[in-house]
Amino acid sequence: MKALLLRVGIDKGSDGILGPIFSDGSFEYIPISETDKNSCETHTYTNTKGQSGHYLSYYLSDKIQNKKIHFDPEFETYTYGDIKTKAKYLTKLRKDDLLVFYAGLKPYNHDNYPEALYIIGYFTVENIIDFKTLEKKDQELYSKIYSNNAHIKRSNLEEDLVIAVGDPARSRLMDRALLISNKKLDKRGRPYNVVSKYMERLLGIKGSIQRSIPPRIIKDEKIDNLKKLLKLNSRSNKF
Repeated sequence: MKALLLRVGIDKGSDGILGPIFSDGSFEYIPISETDKNSCETHTYTNTKGQSGHYLSYYLSDKIQNKKIHFDPEFETYTYGDIKTKAKYLTKLRKDDLLVFYAGLKPYNHDNYPEALYIIGYFTVENIIDFKTLEKKDQELYSKIYSNNAHIKRSNLEEDLVIAVGDPARSRLMDRALLISNKKLDKRGRPYNVVSKYMERLLGIKGSIQRSIPPRIIKDEKIDNLKKLLKLNSRSNKF
């Protein structure tokens, strides 16, 4: 068994902002904006409410409020899709492996938590769909089955698309975010995020996790630690 750790959500590189984390450790998962103007996605930041009950636009600048959302991962039918390099990593996952999502969050009107990277949710993998290995009729079938995925909603089906499907009973968007990073300075004195010393020991990964590529793989001997961290054997994931 293994786990893949992927960065998701709105960030300063994509839309110039991070999602909020609140004083009790709860947070708002805000996906990146959709780049395909012809996507059939109907969700925008203005018409979509988050976990806090506010529309997502409440936390965003006027510049991006009306953009369509690239809801990926989505936690209604539990799908995550990707292409190119990250898609290749997804194909390494097998049933019952873990796909763990982390995001950049910044404190919202408090100083209880730092601006940093946090685990926000996970899938227990049920299936991996590699579209380039499918015949056209099967691509059409899976496009209907997983029509809620952001990549399926795009105007053209991407030939190297891979979709990870989570088991609904064992996948979730968490109630409380889990801090996994510390800040370091690069040679020019600019801050970036690295795995915290605590998480290094716990999960067996280290170094920069500022960017989504390459994703980090957590191996067998550390999986039990990850499961305990996510409270996978508990009925509640509240911290």
